[in-house]
Amino acid sequence: MSELRRLVDANREYVDDHLGIADAEPRRHLAVVTCMDARIDVFAALGLELGDAHVIRNAGGRVTDDVLRSLALSSHALGVDSVVVMQHTRCGLAGVSNAELEEVTGSGIDFFCIDDHVETLRTDLQKIRDTPYLSVLSEVAGFVHDIDPGHITEIVEA
Repeated sequence: MSELRRLVDANREYVDDHLGIADAEPRRHLAVVTCMDARIDVFAALGLELGDAHVIRNAGGRVTDDVLRSLALSSHALGVDSVVVMQHTRCGLAGVSNAELEEVTGSGIDFFCIDDHVETLRTDLQKIRDTPYLSVLSEVAGFVHDIDPGHITEIVEA
């Protein structure tokens, strides 16, 4: 059976238990920016439930222009006032260079590699603070999620 067929079959079962949350505004007025890594269960790691937060995922959990676009909508149209940027240990973007990833992928794009989580989080949080249309945010913090034991460490708070 193909992966796509498995997804369609799983959806048939899901429909019976679907919660059907009506409001797109997150109950906890929170957005979490994190990595796309399949080992991260964002909701379980942070004690969240469906409907509590917007979760924005990309490679490395980096604050890119597209993340800023999503945060603009989250904050201005959907009531978000707190943001957590959460990177993680053993990330595929840590300890590699853009040149190495360009060679592997054949693309000439910036992969936003991570040399140091603390410095990277400081840079990314500063990008949020320096974005005028995100001045409505009251809390912005950076976490590192340790993939192996599962705990998070608050690294930077803005």
